[in-house]
Amino acid sequence: MSKKKKERVSAPVVITAHVNADFDSLAAMIAASKLYDNAALVFPGSQEKNLRNFFIQSATYLFNFQNARDIDPDSVETLVVVDTRQRSRLGHVNAILERADKGEVKVHVWDHHPDSSEEGEDIKYDEGTVVPWGSATAILVDQIEKRGITLTEDEATMMALGIYEDTGAFTFASTTEHDFHAGAYLKSQGMDLNVVADILHRDLTAEQISILNDLLESAMTHEINGVPVVVAEVTIDEFVGDFALLAHKLMDMENVRVLFALGMMRDRVHVVARSRTPDVDVSVICKSLGGGGHEFAASATVKDRTLTQVKDELFALLYSHINPQRLARDLMNSPAVAVYEDDPIDTAVDIMTRYGFKALPVLTRDAESCAGILDHATADKAKAHGLGHVSVDAYMSRECQIINPESDLYPVMEIIVGGGQRLCPVVEDGRIIGVITRTDLINHLIEEPARIPETLLPERRTRERSIRSLMRERLPQDRLEILEEAGRLAESMSYQIYAVGGFVRDILLRRENLDVDLVVEGDGIAFARALARKLGGRVRAHKKFRTAVIVYTPPGEGENGKPLEEQKVDVATARLEYYEYPAALPTVELSSIKMDLFRRDFTVNALAVQLNPNDFGRLVDFFGAQRDIKERVIRVLHSLSFVEDPTRILRAIRFEQRFHFRIGKQTTRLIKNAIQLKLIDRLSGARLFNELKLMLREKDFLLDLLRMEEFDVLKAIYPAFAITQREETLLREIEKVLNWYALLYEPTAPRQWLLGLMGLTERFSDEDARGVATRLAMPPKDRREFLYLRKQCMAVLEQLNTWKYEDGSRSGLYFILEPLALEGILFIMARTRDEDLRKHISLHLTKLTHEELEITGEDLIAMGLEPGPHFSQILRAVLAAKLDGHAPTLLAELGYAERLVRQMRRGEAGALRNK
Repeated sequence: MSKKKKERVSAPVVITAHVNADFDSLAAMIAASKLYDNAALVFPGSQEKNLRNFFIQSATYLFNFQNARDIDPDSVETLVVVDTRQRSRLGHVNAILERADKGEVKVHVWDHHPDSSEEGEDIKYDEGTVVPWGSATAILVDQIEKRGITLTEDEATMMALGIYEDTGAFTFASTTEHDFHAGAYLKSQGMDLNVVADILHRDLTAEQISILNDLLESAMTHEINGVPVVVAEVTIDEFVGDFALLAHKLMDMENVRVLFALGMMRDRVHVVARSRTPDVDVSVICKSLGGGGHEFAASATVKDRTLTQVKDELFALLYSHINPQRLARDLMNSPAVAVYEDDPIDTAVDIMTRYGFKALPVLTRDAESCAGILDHATADKAKAHGLGHVSVDAYMSRECQIINPESDLYPVMEIIVGGGQRLCPVVEDGRIIGVITRTDLINHLIEEPARIPETLLPERRTRERSIRSLMRERLPQDRLEILEEAGRLAESMSYQIYAVGGFVRDILLRRENLDVDLVVEGDGIAFARALARKLGGRVRAHKKFRTAVIVYTPPGEGENGKPLEEQKVDVATARLEYYEYPAALPTVELSSIKMDLFRRDFTVNALAVQLNPNDFGRLVDFFGAQRDIKERVIRVLHSLSFVEDPTRILRAIRFEQRFHFRIGKQTTRLIKNAIQLKLIDRLSGARLFNELKLMLREKDFLLDLLRMEEFDVLKAIYPAFAITQREETLLREIEKVLNWYALLYEPTAPRQWLLGLMGLTERFSDEDARGVATRLAMPPKDRREFLYLRKQCMAVLEQLNTWKYEDGSRSGLYFILEPLALEGILFIMARTRDEDLRKHISLHLTKLTHEELEITGEDLIAMGLEPGPHFSQILRAVLAAKLDGHAPTLLAELGYAERLVRQMRRGEAGALRNK
């Protein structure tokens, strides 16, 4: 029997506060309930363990508290909000606020926080009081006193908790005379100070004392624009609900004026901020970190960021908001020199060359708003590739951040230094009024270099993280030992060495990838030979590209005492590749690790981890790969990436589908541009065939093909390629059949790429099939197998249909399918809609193919038969008998063979052939 759905409660008046409530929120709600008769109180939840326990044990039994989910939002006529006005902190009553926006619900507000700096964040209200007192509860107690409402001792004590906590027992600088007066009134109503002291003044546990000690040891005073600010940090394995209490204790013990306590707990950083000076408004800082509060007490919780990242963003905010000195308007160059999005690249190059600019803002022709940025290096390379006639919008960066003229220094630093944007357009009323270049910012920061947060500096960002422990966790011991050995060897040769690319990416993604790629800042081939000697392996060197492959056999034994399989390690010299023309093979020059990474296809593959002993595990990320992995996006490193190598289009799709990422907007646009320019036409067939095979080897290759169809990549490879409903259905069945076959754990694995290509070309004429083979420059062996298998599958399908209605024997099935390659059998199984036929093919693959005769030619000789072609005829006939159940044992096989031999001796060869 299904459970009856709980009926929602009708509540004309609802009182609530902000999420992650504190004692002031709870106390203010209880105080508001004295002003609004029969109101339902909706407690939004709290992370403070002490408050949660107090609420559960006391408040729910004394007052009309309800769960937000249990209230019918259509029944609400008045919403009373205390201790906040921020819409983002009232998500639990969104349905009621939406009705309020339509004028269907009246909103009353009782709050002591300042106005939000974010437009539209503060909710509109019909009635209420917003004043900068030390606590929201004091505002409501003032109304209770004025209306002559009497309180019980429990009510007075609960309200006192809110005032005492938010004023720090009347010690915070935010405390006003009104808070003192409210406290005096509550005392007259019987508040119990012993209860208040017991709840708010708690003895610390051993764990809390340990955490407080860590905070004290880490606390450092920083002079920021003349204001001393203390920052303390701690890392804790589990969540600590009373972290704010520890911050209070630290402030009192050290007589701190401004404190930011940062606690890394599990996957998030908790920030508690307190200020006893009007010079620092901690609510502004915490709002920028995604939290809130008021001028002297605030907090924030930052998810999926490291402690270092949060701390450095905190410093950037502090330098920006404590006595900020200059605005964007003061730094910008005006008027801005720009180009229009439909101007040719040649025009942009001429302007940048004439004025010595490194980049230009790009304007829309109609509204003259900012459409993007074009940098000089990209424009020059495009012109060198013969694309000077192409419009600017083809290769400009659309992911362009802008600022308004009243912005302070921090967002400018974040965009130019942190984001690597060459210039920052200054926009007012939708139009560019100026630009701030990297040079402008540097000239200003020379006077105040301490303003730059460390994590915004690219050369420092690369050193901010070590993944040594993750490597030890994710890598097999033998691979880890090889990396450590490589690091020691490189150190002895005075080289810097790195593991790079997909190997590092997959460590961060926690995916298995044992294909080790090493890059050496030094002679890669010499290093490879030295490492090969240590591993007992051999080297295949490619001097033109300064690369080498080490092939070695790991020590130890595999199954049945056999040697382990050979392993490979790729070694390259750190190099920079450049392309002489679109789709050309690269020309190589020696360079550093940064330039080596810059030549790679996507940011997520432009990662390195250092292996030298002193820096083992140091992650090198110049291009924001960690950010893109976190945001699950595939992004090219520069605008001409697909012009230089169009095969990257296929790789972008392959990585997108394999990792369940998405191709970024700018990268999507660049793919479409490369298709329009027909750059895939310039690729050799061999390169296309290699990429297509890799695509068709993916587990879910149909998703790759559908994405290729979406981008018109298939048609660009060969005009007849298309994924209609017919191809999609067949390819989906091929994937199912492959997954089924994989579960059999057979020693022979099918060539998945061949099956995929068969499905993609199933409706093709022979002429088109030959055209595909020619365009892909398939090697002669692959070409013959592909074209022959297509014809063979069609012929076998006809034979199977005949067999089903005229024969039906197991032996008949076996001899039809036995000459067909495994890929052909699986293709037929996927193609046919006849379930009965599928079952028979399944029987063939799981049982019939494993049937073997126990008799041999030696047994026929022992029967006095001379060797000859009739041997194979007799053995085939015996196998047919065994498959059909007529010769299940060795004796039965021998008996059946003897009868056939006698028949042959009597001259009954025709009968034998018919067997």
